[in-house]
Amino acid sequence: MALTVALSFYSDIAKAACTDPAEPFVNWQRCIFDGQDLSELTLDQANLRDASFIRSNLEGAIFRRVDAYRARFTSAQMAHVFLTESDLVNSDFTRATLEHANFMNSDLRRAKFSYANLKNANFTGADLRQADFRDADLSGAIWTNGKTKCKQGSISRCIPEK
Repeated sequence: MALTVALSFYSDIAKAACTDPAEPFVNWQRCIFDGQDLSELTLDQANLRDASFIRSNLEGAIFRRVDAYRARFTSAQMAHVFLTESDLVNSDFTRATLEHANFMNSDLRRAKFSYANLKNANFTGADLRQADFRDADLSGAIWTNGKTKCKQGSISRCIPEK
């Protein structure tokens, strides 16, 4: 009985489409949402692998425990976004506006933040190995240890406040 329920659940996920509503476990893998207004969107445990949100408005959106491996957020408006406990490995945030973004406990290995506005972002507990912050503004960001705050003018790297 439990196996039947589980198989039914997983077959429903496999059938998901890019037109499906935003809800827990939605499968938007390889979907394109470029230029769309998705502000205040809430997704929990969604599959966003290889999805594209280029130049989209995601301000105030909440992404919790999403799989966004290789997702593209280039030039997106993402102020006050929550991307917590998520897989964002190889994701592209080039030129994105991420002021006050929350990346707590997310995997950001090899993510691209080139020229991004990361003022006052929170990286507490995030894995930033090989992340690219070239010309990104990290002023006021909270670093991975949850204690270090980047001083104003921190470009390309976090310079701790004294």
